[in-house]
Amino acid sequence: MTVVAERPGRVKSFLRLVAIEHSVFALPFAFLSALTAMQRHGGQVRWGDLLLITIAMVGARTFAMAANRIIDRRIDARNPRTAGRELVTGAVSVRTAWTGAAVALAVFLAAAAALNPLCLLLAPLAAIPLVVYPYGKRFTDWPHAILALAQAVGPVGAWLAVTGTFDGSGPAWLLGAAVGLWIGGFDLIYACQDIEVDRRIGVRSVPARYGLRFALHASTVAHVVTFGLFFWYGDLIGLGWLWWVGLLLTAFAFGYQHVVVTPTDLSRVNRAFFTANGFVGIALFVFALLDLVIRLHLAS
Repeated sequence: MTVVAERPGRVKSFLRLVAIEHSVFALPFAFLSALTAMQRHGGQVRWGDLLLITIAMVGARTFAMAANRIIDRRIDARNPRTAGRELVTGAVSVRTAWTGAAVALAVFLAAAAALNPLCLLLAPLAAIPLVVYPYGKRFTDWPHAILALAQAVGPVGAWLAVTGTFDGSGPAWLLGAAVGLWIGGFDLIYACQDIEVDRRIGVRSVPARYGLRFALHASTVAHVVTFGLFFWYGDLIGLGWLWWVGLLLTAFAFGYQHVVVTPTDLSRVNRAFFTANGFVGIALFVFALLDLVIRLHLAS
């Protein structure tokens, strides 16, 4: 008896295409920014705003990933590491991917409109770097900087979602810069995996242009600055001891990430992402959110 494997449905394949589960890495930064703004503007948790921010963030990221996969599908087909992606293998059609991207963009814009007029006005601007990033590797050796800019938008947008104004938004810009450098710095590490293929097919990146050692050193510098910005953010808004415990753990995670990935051994890049990088994105903000929630509770 022959067993025929069931082909995943379109929706399931699309969600796998955009790695929807990775949305959890970006959300804590937006929540932290939003809760900080709430603490400073009334001291009450506004659950409706947090829900809309979640919808907007997931919508924007889904749109970005779908657009990235569509734009890069021919490059992905020429790289053994990415040749199994859904648009290359045909598990997801280009038409389905475009449809999913359009729906995700519409969801993002609708959530922005439901938050306040300023968010709706700025939403198209926030979407621009999301689309420019995959093209970046065609015209600059530093596409990682475009990704950093795209990621920095999240905390700023979350602050504006709560306040509806740029007034007093300095902490959000500081946090956005930290998040952008964090992700951009890791993208430098991640791109090291493809250095030989990128050089052969003409894809531009820091590792392809300047070599592994330079890229890893640049990533280290980016993450040292990131840590400094996180420190500055906690001091600026007066976070308590929970934040500093989380920051200490983050320092160990950053250190681990840069120890396990070396110019002579890139075999643990995925471990750096799913373990160390994921830990930075979740653990630090669990401590920060606990601190803010306690403060919001005491103020209510």
